[in-house]
Amino acid sequence: MLENKDISILLAEDDPNLSLVLKDYLEMLGYNISLCKDGSDALSLFKTRHFDLCIFDVMMPRKDGFALAQEIRDTNETIPIIFLTAKSLKEDRVKGFKAGCDDYITKPFSTEELSLRISAILKRCLVMSHGGESIAGGIYKIGNFEFDAVNMILRSHDFEKKLTRKESSLFKLLIDHRNQLLPREQAMKKIWGGNDYFIGRSMDVFIAKLRSYLKADPNINIVNVHGTGFRLQITQEPVE
Repeated sequence: MLENKDISILLAEDDPNLSLVLKDYLEMLGYNISLCKDGSDALSLFKTRHFDLCIFDVMMPRKDGFALAQEIRDTNETIPIIFLTAKSLKEDRVKGFKAGCDDYITKPFSTEELSLRISAILKRCLVMSHGGESIAGGIYKIGNFEFDAVNMILRSHDFEKKLTRKESSLFKLLIDHRNQLLPREQAMKKIWGGNDYFIGRSMDVFIAKLRSYLKADPNINIVNVHGTGFRLQITQEPVE
């Protein structure tokens, strides 16, 4: 089992007082913390070091947290990202999840809350990247597609897509419930660890992405069950 001393965190926060408080607190918990004062420095450091988790303030000079997260997602689709922000508008939180964050904490917050959020995310996200248990299952035949759940690859005879961690987890959950209802609340709690408006909006974005990958096979459809959940509808299973 991973210990805090094995976890490296990239912290980007331009408020000098808050950044030192957070750095000292997280180091007291045993984490390895690298602190940057702006988004540009954080991106440069990210490219040269290995990190297990990122914590970014949204409003930073030179490069804000949203832009920083999007650039990191271009090269690393799986590292967990937490946004810290003084903004509480729904539009800003939705923008944060669309930028690829795993959690969003509104200032002011307690250090205990941050610690619990970090622990929850690490439990969900770091098992595979450190050689522990892989997601359940092996190779799945879904219509004309083949889904390699361990390596998170969806492929057909003329298509191959490396899925993100959340895309893969959500698709695997849909497969486990094929031709059955997958309740929204169950999916959100299983993959995002919570159930609120912002997580729901984020999940809808991932559902739309999965639909776009599967559109080549008309026998496969992810159906919205209004107000309830989703159903991976497969009208014709492949012939073995």
